Amino acid sequence: MNCIVKLIWSEEESFWYSKSMNESFGLTLESISLDDLIEKVKNAVPEMLELSGYTGEIDLSFEIDRIDKLKAVAS
Repeated sequence: MNCIVKLIWSEEESFWYSKSMNESFGLTLESISLDDLIEKVKNAVPEMLELSGYTGEIDLSFEIDRIDKLKAVAS
C-alpha cells in the first residue's frame, strides 16, 4: 500500500501539520518541528491502518509544502 502524507507549514501559527492524501483515513497531527512531525506520522499510520484491518507493507511518502513570505528591499 502506498500512503501519501502532505506536511504543511502554517506561517500564521508557526507549526507543521499533516494532511493525509489517502481517502481511506484522515490523519491530522501537528508539531513545531518537521522531523518530530515525520516521526509522529511514521508511528500513527501503521496503527491507523491496523485498526482498519489492513496488514502488510506500507510505502510512506511525504510531500512538503512550505511557503515563506519575504520582503524584497531595494538597495
